[in-house]
Amino acid sequence: MGTAARRVWVFWLALAVTHIPAAAQGRNYGRSQVITQQGIAATSQVLASQAAVQILARGGSAVDAAITANAVLSVVEPMKDGLGGDMFAMYWDAKTGKLQGLNASGSAPRALTPEFLASKGVKKMPDSGIHSFTAPGAVRGWAAMHQRYGKLPWKDLFQAAIAYAESGFPVSEAVQESWAAPVNLPRVRANPESVRVFLPGGKPPLEGDLFRNPGMARAFRLVAEKGPDVFYKGEIADAILKTSQHLGGTMTATDLAAFEPEWVTPISIDYRGWRVYEMPPNGQGMAALEMLNIMETSPAATPITALGAALSPAEMHKRIEAMKLAYADIRRYVADPRTYDVPVAQLLSKEYAQKRAKLIDPGRAHCEVPAGQPVQGDTTYLTVVDKDGNMASWIQSVYAEFGSGVTVEGMGFLLQNRGAGFTLDPKHPNVLAGGKRPFHTIIPAFMERGDIHIGFGIMGGANQPLAHAQFVSNVVDYGMNVQAAMEAPRFTKRNSTGCDVSIEVRVPSLTLQQLSERGHQIAIRREYTQEMGRGQAILHNSKTGTNYAASDPRADGAAMPEPIRP
Repeated sequence: MGTAARRVWVFWLALAVTHIPAAAQGRNYGRSQVITQQGIAATSQVLASQAAVQILARGGSAVDAAITANAVLSVVEPMKDGLGGDMFAMYWDAKTGKLQGLNASGSAPRALTPEFLASKGVKKMPDSGIHSFTAPGAVRGWAAMHQRYGKLPWKDLFQAAIAYAESGFPVSEAVQESWAAPVNLPRVRANPESVRVFLPGGKPPLEGDLFRNPGMARAFRLVAEKGPDVFYKGEIADAILKTSQHLGGTMTATDLAAFEPEWVTPISIDYRGWRVYEMPPNGQGMAALEMLNIMETSPAATPITALGAALSPAEMHKRIEAMKLAYADIRRYVADPRTYDVPVAQLLSKEYAQKRAKLIDPGRAHCEVPAGQPVQGDTTYLTVVDKDGNMASWIQSVYAEFGSGVTVEGMGFLLQNRGAGFTLDPKHPNVLAGGKRPFHTIIPAFMERGDIHIGFGIMGGANQPLAHAQFVSNVVDYGMNVQAAMEAPRFTKRNSTGCDVSIEVRVPSLTLQQLSERGHQIAIRREYTQEMGRGQAILHNSKTGTNYAASDPRADGAAMPEPIRP
């Protein structure tokens, strides 16, 4: 075959492939979606998903199932979330079509001020230890959601968690990896109670080892039997305050008792005909929306396959550079809106996105990106749909793995280190102040178009907004189903400065080569690494009543349907 003939043959082959349905081109993701017309739950641990759908089978609501799953995750992923953490949630009401948000992030103790830390010789906001925790918001967050949307009795929602904490559970693969990670162990070893509870025999449990936590079982039993106030005013509050005082902390009974979650309206943008929702500040969800706005200023790539397009050099470069611009803005402007007027509308305007997009050089990476001037590490995510089509998009965290490193004496749970989200720079809107909420990383998300509604989230500290934007683009721009969009190779970058970027090994070598030629300093990561975040998603078709669920292979979890009742 001559050269000219060969070119014609290749052209017609390429043309033919572009017109083959995606399914016929071959599946390029590992797990199948879980499809059902019953309720369904997707979490990062099979035991939590199983407990959630058992609640659904008893007639529980999506919120009942989400609380149950969250409680079980607190036991089986203790370094990632728990009673001592914060939570955010979105709830989509199938009858009204309305989306509601809840911010259950706690405030700094009134006495925890820059002046207090300076008196202790502390010059940088601590990221561990007793001065890094704020009032834990999760328990009152659960209660607020249950009061408004729950069906089953409160105490019933914690029985699975109590059983696993008391009788034990076998440690799963990804959890063991986090438990034994050398970077995490110093945080645990700094607190004798944490060593006693989480390092039995002085070392992390191995995969498959049975781990028991009788202290946490006691704490959950108290919450189940006495209600949320026991955490903020009763026996658990006393244990938190005793632990804080023993370690020289500033938390008082007044600080704990005063905490209340806040009902909020999610912020949103239109992205190529889809409405995409995130939580408003003090969370970082705004970065995902700004990143999508910037990406929307140029057309999506269109090579032969959807995954090939998403992983093309031009598309990857655009995503990375858009992320830098959006993150520079949230680091500059996001703070507690009760103390600072965050310019949300201006930062999310299409005009502002056009202005920021002009800073992207298609042929070169920017290593330093300033914040614009608008006018005017770890977490647990889960999502549930009940039989009525109501959806809960839910995230909870102690922030860093093992949080502050401080375990509440006798109660078996860790306190978060959300205070690390503050700065001691007096000129920054996120400066530490008593009674103020810090910058928060955890963000549940939601997107919809017509009869299609998707609750989703991807855990992983600062990684979350850019992972959300990649997922949305995979669905909207490249037509991937939720499982394919969740599994697709991702990049991550923990800050807005520098040209360094971490990319999963499954990205084509040609893309990596051309990104390097643009100036990106690439670190190749193993496939399905937890560093890229661990996500879940459920798509609900309100016209047909069918649910499609995805669970990220970067975690130990699964999507499970509610068992059918004969």
